[in-house]
Amino acid sequence: MLKLAGSMVALVTPFKDGAVDEKALRALAEWQLEKGTDALVPCGTTGEGATLSQDELVRVVEICVEAARTHGRGAPVIAGCGTNGTRGTIENVKRVRDAGADAALIVTPYYNKPTQEGLVRHYDAVAQQGGLPIIIYNVPSRTSVDMLADTIARCARIPGIIGVKEASGNIARVAEIRAAGADNLSILAGDDMFTLATLAMGGQGVISVVANIAPGDLAMLCDAFADGNLTLAQNTQVRLAPLVRALFCETNPLPVKHALMRMGKIGPELRLPLVPVSAEGAARVEKALAEYGGLL
Repeated sequence: MLKLAGSMVALVTPFKDGAVDEKALRALAEWQLEKGTDALVPCGTTGEGATLSQDELVRVVEICVEAARTHGRGAPVIAGCGTNGTRGTIENVKRVRDAGADAALIVTPYYNKPTQEGLVRHYDAVAQQGGLPIIIYNVPSRTSVDMLADTIARCARIPGIIGVKEASGNIARVAEIRAAGADNLSILAGDDMFTLATLAMGGQGVISVVANIAPGDLAMLCDAFADGNLTLAQNTQVRLAPLVRALFCETNPLPVKHALMRMGKIGPELRLPLVPVSAEGAARVEKALAEYGGLL
C-alpha cells in the first residue's frame, strides 16, 4: 500500500491563451521534485481542477507522472478527482489511473451537503470502483460539509482509503481522528499554518500551497521534524508564516499564481470565475516575497 509522508505540493495549473501551458507545468513539476518535494498533487483546489476538462485533467496528470518518473525518485502523483457526484468522481479516478496516477485526492461532495452516512457511502463506492488508493479531502470552508473524526475513522476501515487531507481549520482535529481509531490513515495537513502542529500530533505530512513557491523550505521542515530536529522545524514554520498569510489574502489560488508569475515561473492566467488578485493583494504578496528573501 502506498505510504504518504512529507511535503506534498498542491500544484497550480499554468494556463496560456486559454489552454494548459504544458511547458510551464512540466518545468514546475521538475523544479518541485528537484527541491525535495515528496509528492505532486495536481488538479486540486490550487490546480483549478474544477475548471479543467476531462481531457485536460488527464493531460495534466500525464505530465506530472512523466516528471515524477524522470526526476522524482519514485515520488507519487496524487490527482485531484473529486466532484459533487459519486459516479462522476469514480469516472475521474479511472481516467487518472489510466494516466499513471498513484492515488486520488477526493474532496467531500460540495453543494449537495451529504450526511455523514452519505459521505461514508460515497467514499466506499469510490474506493471500491475507482481502482486507485484514495485520500479523503475535508475542507468545509469550501464544501459546507465537515467530515467528522468518527466518520473518517469509519472510512479508515474501507479497503483502499489510505489517508486524509484535513483542512477543517480545527487544530484539534488530528488528535480527534487518531483518538477515533484511524491510525492506519496517513493524516496530512491541508493548511500550511498547521504543518508542524499536524506532525507533532502524529500526522505524516502536508499537502501544501506555499510549497509552490518555497518547496525546499517545506521539505526541510518535514525532514527536520522526522529527523528529530524540532528547533529547525519550528524556526522554518515561523519563518514561513508571513508568506502563508499573504498567499491566503484572497481566494486560493489567486495569490500563489501571482507569486509564481512574479518569480517568472508561469503566466498570469486564471480561469473564470476566478480573476487575477487585486492590486492590494498583489502588493501584499510581493511584499511577503521580498521580505522572505531569495524568491524574486
